[in-house]
Parts: sequence; structure tokens; C-alpha cells
Amino acid sequence: MDLNLTTQQQGNLMAVTGLISSVGQRYAQQAAGIQQQTAYQLNAINTLAIANVRADQEERYAAIQAGRTLQRAELESLNYKMAGNALLRNLERTNATARARAAANGVAYFEGSAAGVQDYNIRATMRDVGISDFNALVARVMGFEDASAMLLNSQVQAELTRYGAKAQALQYQVAGESARRTSGLLADATLVKGMTEFAKTYKG
Repeated sequence: MDLNLTTQQQGNLMAVTGLISSVGQRYAQQAAGIQQQTAYQLNAINTLAIANVRADQEERYAAIQAGRTLQRAELESLNYKMAGNALLRNLERTNATARARAAANGVAYFEGSAAGVQDYNIRATMRDVGISDFNALVARVMGFEDASAMLLNSQVQAELTRYGAKAQALQYQVAGESARRTSGLLADATLVKGMTEFAKTYKG
């Protein structure tokens, strides 16, 4: 068997080899495009997943902080109420003492100067108790407002985080589709070039 090839046969063999090589390059370029698109798609998925976890954590943390704020406000309000109750108890003792002194001196404690002193004590104490009650109400309202602001701010921040992640994920998806299309065009160009070279060099 003669293995010596003519020049034409050698040229044809090279042409066929070049065509096969261009086909292989075409598939390699397509595979590279698919691989790049897959990488972009994974980045998009990871971006969304991480953003959702971060947003959820921010909202949970804000809910905890808001709960603590409400608890502090409730304790502060309770302290003001306890202070008001202490004022009332002190008023009771003070007026009881005034009545006892008046009675000990033979004075009617429900009239005259003894009654005036008790009336003054009552008015002054009730004014202080009113201020204490007002402070208790303010503490609760301010605590509620602070907690509400925390929750609202966390919700807005979480939405911004999710929105930013969606925008970035979309960019990844667009980049992946572009990479695949570009690789497809390059693969087609490689094949066309290979076929053109084959047509030029192959002599049937």
C-alpha cells in the first residue's frame, strides 16, 4: 500500500483538517459562551439570595430594637406613674399629720387654716401628679414614635437593598445573554471562515 500522497491529496487533507478544526473551534466558542452565561446567572442568583438574607436580617434587627425601645418607654412611663403614686401617698401622710396637729390643738381640721393648708397641699400635689402623668404619656408616645420610625426605616432600607440586588442581577443576566450571543456570532464566523478556507484549498 502506497502511503505517499500527491500534492493535491496533501492539500485536500490539510483543507479537511482545517475544516474539522474550525468546527471544533466553533463548538468550543459556543461552550465558552454558555459557561460565561452560566457564571453570570449564578452571580445573579447569589446576589438576590444574599440581598434577601441581608434585608431580612435588617428587618429582624430593627424589630428587636423597636421592641427594646417600646420596653424602655413603658418602663419610663411606669416610673412616672410610680412617682405620681408616691406623691399621692406623701400627700395622704402630710394631710394626716396636719389634721392630727389641728386636732391636738383643739382646732377643727376640716375648716379654717387647717383646711386651707390641706387644700393647698392637695392642689400642689395634684399639679405635680398631673405633670407626672403627662410625662408618662409623653414617654409612651415618644417610644412608640421611635419604634415606628425604626421599623419604617428598616423596611425602606430592606426594599432598597432588594431593589439594588434586582438591578444588579438583571445586569448579570443581560451580560450573560450578551456573552452567549457574542460567542455564538464568533462561533458562526469561525465556521464560515473555515468553510471559506476549505472551499479555497480543497480540490476535488
